[in-house]
Amino acid sequence: MREIFLVDVDLRRVPSLATDVLVIGSGIAALEAALAAAETASVLIITKAAPEESNTFYAQGGVAASLSPDDDPAKHIQDTLTAGVGLCDEAAVRKMVIEGRERIRELMAWGVPFDRDDRGDIALTIEGGHSSRRVLHADGDATGKVIERTALSRVAAHPNITLMPGVFAVDLLHHERVCYGAVAMETGEGSRRLLRIEARATVMATGGACCIYRETTNPEVATGDGMAMAYRAGATLADMEFVQMHPTTLYLAGARRFLISEAVRGEGAVLVNRRGERFMEKAHPLKDLAPRDVVCRAIMEEMARSGEPNVFLDLSPIPPERIRERFPNIMALCAQYGLDITRDRIPVRPAAHYFMGGVRTGLDAATDVGRLLACGEVACVGVHGANRLASNSLLEGLVFGREAGVNAARIAREPQPGFPERAVRRRFEHKRIPLDVEDVRRSLRSLVSRACGIYRDGESLANAIRMLDFWQQYVYAEEFASPSGFELQNMLQVAQLVARCALAREESRGAHQRREFPATDNARWKRHSLVSRFDFEK
Repeated sequence: MREIFLVDVDLRRVPSLATDVLVIGSGIAALEAALAAAETASVLIITKAAPEESNTFYAQGGVAASLSPDDDPAKHIQDTLTAGVGLCDEAAVRKMVIEGRERIRELMAWGVPFDRDDRGDIALTIEGGHSSRRVLHADGDATGKVIERTALSRVAAHPNITLMPGVFAVDLLHHERVCYGAVAMETGEGSRRLLRIEARATVMATGGACCIYRETTNPEVATGDGMAMAYRAGATLADMEFVQMHPTTLYLAGARRFLISEAVRGEGAVLVNRRGERFMEKAHPLKDLAPRDVVCRAIMEEMARSGEPNVFLDLSPIPPERIRERFPNIMALCAQYGLDITRDRIPVRPAAHYFMGGVRTGLDAATDVGRLLACGEVACVGVHGANRLASNSLLEGLVFGREAGVNAARIAREPQPGFPERAVRRRFEHKRIPLDVEDVRRSLRSLVSRACGIYRDGESLANAIRMLDFWQQYVYAEEFASPSGFELQNMLQVAQLVARCALAREESRGAHQRREFPATDNARWKRHSLVSRFDFEK
């Protein structure tokens, strides 16, 4: 097996740190893993930006849990399986739903102030694909922010946890498919110092990769670093073709593609075209609360019919006072652009939002690389299938984050060989060439958006793969000295895997729609797509 590494260094000359458990990332899955591991082990968390820069922090809608007397776990399980279009792992879904209720109670014990109704009960709303009101929220539409800050406060107070922001994980330290920690780079205040972090167990919780798309709801940190690092270390990735688009993101010239929570439709808002006509009634029995893949396709078809670049979200069915109470952050954001959502329609269109695929794990969060675990959006344990049910992502992070932390601490207690003296090396000889990293990055995002969007076809995917292969030939031959260059290499790797898996799957299912294969083919394709380095090194 050839070792792959992004920097060519003698690891014996790199300053070292040691810990029982290394956690890479700072979203809810990472923080839950760290807190669970810290019960019996020392934990080091590294994150490439500020700790709050994660998809968790920007999650608006809420977290799903069957807590209402009118609901039960079996209904939540079935809704999740239905949304996943035959590709969910039922054991993983069951674990998430059943154990998720305990994790929600844990959040309450931590002090997360979930919103309550007039009677003082936990307020629950409904989102697309759910058959019951089971989505908890906090501070109206700032659920992720509230959970993230609460978890970070517990991390900061824990004596067994050290948090190091501004430390970019360049690559895993690995040898013969065993992980020994990571090489990282300090990024604060102009520093570019490399660090060798030796860990008895490593938890990958780096989030998703939707920044490979031109338009995304994700923060700039979502560049697929964890997926690419695990792939280079020999891990198997699963279902990389399934990338969920969020149907309703703000579409205004100059505005960031800000997420307009699905909870807005859960409270009564409807999708309309420029003439004010509803179009979801003909698309699905659940109308505006259909699963996300259905809503995205209906919006794209309506835009194609009208020739318009967007549709509109009409909040007029919701009383203005309810809008102000329930969606203060969305209201404030739209007001910056002159929109009063108590009377103005919000222009929206789909944007890349969430990776259902990722590093393949078992129910114990273990990968097929020794001593490496993964949880959250970077991982694929099978709970989302071909299309994630709304508000299940935070729940997954809580449940499998804890699983990762508990098992990482267990691994750290086991006898194991020390760090190998042999330094891992990169695949290509490096050279210095003139390269505009940002220009390649923009070109990559445009290419992926065209070829790997809501609708795909074989010719476009094949052309994208050829172009990505060409870019990789000279980008991978460059040894970068900054995180932006490492991110570009990671984005190229993840984009290639998405395109290759999308080309291979000759059917339409959930978030993957092939124009020349419009039917869902259960006979041939009711199975996971699995890919590893070794598929391309034979």
